[in-house]
Amino acid sequence: MHNTTFDSLRDTLRVLFLATGIVASTAISGAFPVSAQAPQGGPDIVASLKATPGVLGVEAARTVSGKQAIFAWFENKQAAVGWFYSDAHQELMRRFTPGASTGRKPLADVPDNSGPILAIASLTYADQPQIPGVQLPISQIAIELYAPLPGGVAVGGRFAPSSVKVPGLLEMTRTSR
Repeated sequence: MHNTTFDSLRDTLRVLFLATGIVASTAISGAFPVSAQAPQGGPDIVASLKATPGVLGVEAARTVSGKQAIFAWFENKQAAVGWFYSDAHQELMRRFTPGASTGRKPLADVPDNSGPILAIASLTYADQPQIPGVQLPISQIAIELYAPLPGGVAVGGRFAPSSVKVPGLLEMTRTSR
């Protein structure tokens, strides 16, 4: 007997897993040690993202809680969808989640006239696999989408690329003493 909700969740997790983390570890393994069981090979996801038209910037990090994350700023929905259908991303999907599908179109709920989008892909490694249908040793995986809100302040630089336009952002330069 199949549990449709579980099967759908498993397929969604497989796609999310591929899109974010499986190769996020490959991309940031030089800067941050990861599990020896982390997958190797495949395209460098950070370099592939940076080469994608409409990608405004990419950062990779490891959080205090142990999550490995990629921050990718896209010019708009079309750029993010372009990444989804790129050769590099499609290769990763075929390699690490063959046959998995959510049945949804990417960014289906994002308006076509969206402005900049920040996609944060994160995963947390574990000693052994903890997500049904995922054979890699992870306990968490997520892809989250955000858009800039008006306001904020930046002194001496920003986390987001300067090409990400934020209405009402107060940008100041440091003054030397």
